[in-house]
Amino acid sequence: MSETIVGEQGMVVAPHRAAAEAGAEILRAGGNAIEAAIAAAATIAVVYPHMNAIGGDGFWLIREPGKEPRYLEACGAAGSGATIKAYRDKGHDAVPTRGPDAALTVAGAVSGWNTAYELSQSLGGRLDRPTLLANAIAHARDGTTVTRSQARLTAEHREMLAAQPGFSDVFLIDGKAPEAGAKLRQERLADTLDHLARAGFQDFYRGDIASEIAADLQRIGSAVSRVDLERHEARLRPPLSVRLDGATVYNSPPPTQGFASLLILGIFERLGVKRGESFEHVHGLIEATKRAFLLRDKHVTDPIFAGDLSMHLSSRVLEREVARIDMKRAAPWPQPAKKGDTVWIGAIDASGLSVSYIQSIFWEFGSGVVLPATGITWQNRGASFSLDPKSLNPLEPGRRPFHTLNPAIARFDDGRIMSYGTMGGDGQPQTQGAIFTRHAVFGMDLGAAIDAPRWLLGRTWGSDHTQVRVENRLDPDLVLALERAGHEVTVLDEAYSDTMGHAGALVRRKDGRIFGASDPRSDGAAVAA
Repeated sequence: MSETIVGEQGMVVAPHRAAAEAGAEILRAGGNAIEAAIAAAATIAVVYPHMNAIGGDGFWLIREPGKEPRYLEACGAAGSGATIKAYRDKGHDAVPTRGPDAALTVAGAVSGWNTAYELSQSLGGRLDRPTLLANAIAHARDGTTVTRSQARLTAEHREMLAAQPGFSDVFLIDGKAPEAGAKLRQERLADTLDHLARAGFQDFYRGDIASEIAADLQRIGSAVSRVDLERHEARLRPPLSVRLDGATVYNSPPPTQGFASLLILGIFERLGVKRGESFEHVHGLIEATKRAFLLRDKHVTDPIFAGDLSMHLSSRVLEREVARIDMKRAAPWPQPAKKGDTVWIGAIDASGLSVSYIQSIFWEFGSGVVLPATGITWQNRGASFSLDPKSLNPLEPGRRPFHTLNPAIARFDDGRIMSYGTMGGDGQPQTQGAIFTRHAVFGMDLGAAIDAPRWLLGRTWGSDHTQVRVENRLDPDLVLALERAGHEVTVLDEAYSDTMGHAGALVRRKDGRIFGASDPRSDGAAVAA
């Protein structure tokens, strides 16, 4: 069960308790929510290495009290060697998902830490980088306990991952996947984090660490060069938003699918569903998801090419999409699901400064490549590019890939602020929709909203059938009603399935009380300062 934690001096939620504790320690030391999020992000990159790493990307929503949220984009572009011709010449029909050719985009997460840290300093933040990274460095150097999900995913993909440069030396024990509970030390990563703490986060792109990264990437044949690292920078941009009855919800613009998360909520509200956990609730969200994903897959690409998508969140467009939904029958759905392993971190401090942050390496362990000099696991986010030059997201140097990542913040008219998010590829918008409607629309307790049985629309890997997978705690009568409406439903043999993602949420009320909850499907926690 997910318990709702209550506090007043600040709170951090993360899908691993050690990361939540690291952030809460920063709040107790006088740090703000941004500083707490950086500390939690650094720690979780160490203790949850199958889900994220400093060799990945990150996306932030940061809201100062009384102001509109700021969106911070920290995602890397394809390297200068990432051309369609180069990949075709290597015999690839698609961008590889593992190995050096999958490690083709710059890792942006650390640049986001840098910009967030600078923003924190401008808001009165006073803690230095060594303090923020101390917890992560200690965990990397002293060793962390391998979680159940890390052990399982390493075992499932051991053969493929073991073939990648550097992986076996760090994440296998005597060539075998570690058992849950085993100790994992990452000495090289500890040294890298320690260096970044002293030299500054920009050293990742323009300093000694950058030189080590570039040399290792060149050695394995990656498309990313030292010049690509030097050119990279995080960017502050306006977020997307949708106006609902009693609240405005914010999310990240392209190249992320935050657009889809907002569409789902905007469409669902206009369906007029009156009762939570009903057939209308679940069917309505599933059908809203279908409409949202069709628009997402038509429009979301590198922001340079995507244009302004806010017009598609207008009442006119939302009403048009609602008119295409049959509340008694499921629409055909042939779309494949997009995969992704990610972490969401939320932080709110006593002043009301709020953070919603997502950090990811795409698939479990990303490309599988671990750079020997720095101990950095590199993402495979570039696998979402296409080798078809006429596609929406073609591979080309300097282009940002499509991202499933999308952090959310909601501002309610009654003064509440809600920071929430999840991991899980295509499941992210769906889980966000379930949690938001359960809590904000139908009044469910925050912990119960996260705990309640979930569903996921998407094609099962290795199957041609697009199914709605549900946890086995979902009401059998509801399952039957979904099937009668034409949904192909698969009931998983799990009550709490990792397939449904690792969600979390924080709500700060006008009186200053903060409520937080973490997902029982994860190893996480909500920790009050």
